[in-house]
Amino acid sequence: MNKHIFTSISKKVMTYSLTFTLAACPIIGAGHALAAPLAVSQQSIDAAEVHTPIQYRIQARLDEKNMHIQGSQTVTYRNTSKDTLKELVFHTFADANRTKATQPDQFRHTNEEIQKENPKLKPDMFLGGIDMKKVTENGQSLTYKNKSQALTVHLKQELKPGEAVTLQLDFDVKIPYGSQRLSYYKDIINGAHWFPVVAVYDEAKHQWNKTPYSTTFETDYYTSSDFEVHFNVPDKYQVLMPGTITTQQDKEPGRKIVSTVANNTREFVFFASPSYKVESVTRDGLTIEYYYFDNAPGKKKVIDQYIDKAFKAIQFFNEKYGKYPYPEFRIAESYVEGVAVEFSRLIQMGLAGSKVNPDDYVFEHEIAHQWFHSLIGNNSETESFLDEGFADFSMVYFADKQGDLVNGFKSIQDDKSTAKKPIASTNKEVGDDAHTVYYNKGRQAIYQLYRLVGEEKFDSFMKEYVKRYAHKNATIAGLLQTIEDTLGRPARDEMDKALHEPNFALKPEYQMTEAEQKEYTREMIKRMYHNALSQIPGIPYETMSRIIGKVYAGEPLTVVLSDKVGAKAKKQQEEFWNQIGGALSFSGITPTVVTERQVLKKKMTKELAGSNIIVIGNSKTNGLIQALKPGIIQKSKDIGWDWKKMMNKKDGAGAYIIKHPYNQNRLLLHFYWNSDALTDEMVEPFGVQAVTALSFSSNYYQYYEMDRSGKVITERKTTNPWSKFFEE
Repeated sequence: MNKHIFTSISKKVMTYSLTFTLAACPIIGAGHALAAPLAVSQQSIDAAEVHTPIQYRIQARLDEKNMHIQGSQTVTYRNTSKDTLKELVFHTFADANRTKATQPDQFRHTNEEIQKENPKLKPDMFLGGIDMKKVTENGQSLTYKNKSQALTVHLKQELKPGEAVTLQLDFDVKIPYGSQRLSYYKDIINGAHWFPVVAVYDEAKHQWNKTPYSTTFETDYYTSSDFEVHFNVPDKYQVLMPGTITTQQDKEPGRKIVSTVANNTREFVFFASPSYKVESVTRDGLTIEYYYFDNAPGKKKVIDQYIDKAFKAIQFFNEKYGKYPYPEFRIAESYVEGVAVEFSRLIQMGLAGSKVNPDDYVFEHEIAHQWFHSLIGNNSETESFLDEGFADFSMVYFADKQGDLVNGFKSIQDDKSTAKKPIASTNKEVGDDAHTVYYNKGRQAIYQLYRLVGEEKFDSFMKEYVKRYAHKNATIAGLLQTIEDTLGRPARDEMDKALHEPNFALKPEYQMTEAEQKEYTREMIKRMYHNALSQIPGIPYETMSRIIGKVYAGEPLTVVLSDKVGAKAKKQQEEFWNQIGGALSFSGITPTVVTERQVLKKKMTKELAGSNIIVIGNSKTNGLIQALKPGIIQKSKDIGWDWKKMMNKKDGAGAYIIKHPYNQNRLLLHFYWNSDALTDEMVEPFGVQAVTALSFSSNYYQYYEMDRSGKVITERKTTNPWSKFFEE
């Protein structure tokens, strides 16, 4: 997820901004005085020195007991349009939380799960909103109306082009419980959309943007602004915000004032928690801070690795697109599930795991949004491709240049998803298909341009695009014009067609060859097995899916079928192996298959001693099982499997996996049945269960026993937390 903006200023406006004196803020909120601000001379100077047409000075107090924010903000707005304005419009996106129907759908499932876990919680706890207390200009009350997440303020005097007006707005925000952009849950507050934000004025249409926040995707469309914020919070809270942060004690015991200056910044959000620890690293003038929960052994090591990843990604994008313009970048750990969210100068991630997943590039996607949303803004209601498409392409571009075969450009070439809607569609037009249209197809269209012109020319175009629209709002029309100016008319026409025609598909000449596709598939499955088995702690070595993971990692595999069997059992063995072997063959793995006892004897002491083994059939008719029987019985005890009892059970069937009796670094998996052959009703479920047990997406089995109908009646397994996700 992701978005942002900026505006270039004339010399006259800059002079005004530098000499502008901010108005004093009043006392508000239940007898509490908002913090007296630090003198401007005491504030650290933010690196983004160029001032914008909009300046905010906000004083706020967090009421952590009732989860409200009382705020007073002074806003100076300079009219940079050619129109004379009679009103100013502010987004009040906090009001998206007034009803469940207006809250974003993407968090609905999480909140429903939270409510199930806490049935005593009343539904209205998950709702919130902003109440405007008053709006004034020079102490005089102004008429205003807050409706449908748009606050319209009628000015005392018309605002002519080039003129500025300063308003003061007092407000009270109720923070909803659960998971939203503005919410509190457990010990953290997510602070987006918590104060009125000046909307974008469309000079071409002669109207303000009053669009409510999207319930299906994102509606982030802002003008870059200057912020000075003073936040009164409890002493124990750690607060992260964009900009240069300072702290001083409040006169009220047990409270402090956290202040920041963040100039030329697309949006202003905060995260606050009494449980946060902060890891901070500075390199080459850039400070990266990770605010995290120290809730697991070795957590700091993982956080340090993420900070290294952030430096690496920012350096890459600096080289490809242009320098990140701020002195700091911050990351907030939170309880958000299934999504990560970009903001200006900081990103919100979910809970960090015990290890950094090398195949998860969501982190880099969100960092890329610092260029495509924060630095270059856009209307994410009407042209979401401009931020999501470029952020996702950038993520893949980064992965490819790190030598990642699976997550690099081949992942774009491999994408066969289809989307009827054009990439340039609005949020309303794509509906639930936003990910396919904006992310998958969007990055494919950019990749096609990359292949059309080559890396050197593409990089030059990207640098010009960033330079041209830094701190401004880009449009698809502006993007196409930049392509034409830097890469020529044919390149523009190709991109125009890719973005505006339905059913976009990558041109055949930019897709993988059959050989490349086969190699990519094998590498992808290999990586999936490795990640599944390494990312989840506590998985025993003797796990059925691990034998496949070992084979994908390059270890040998031998399949041994029982030879002294009847025609029915022989056919069942062959069909069963074909079912498993077909999946392996698809990705290029061809194990050695042994069906004759004489061949088995020749391979016993050398090849089989160094190989992982899958045995199929009755133990009494299988030469390998009989030869290794004493060792198999002993190794079976390690997994709690009574081998003698189970192999002598009438009509018994199932599977177990043990360490190879001759080699502790190899595995032996036996799919067995104790009768001469499987019953007809058992054949299908026996095969289905075997494929399930071998999969990286299922639970991790050590053994299981099935009855005559094919139902699993006894099992030993480690739960895979992702298995439910894969089932769905």
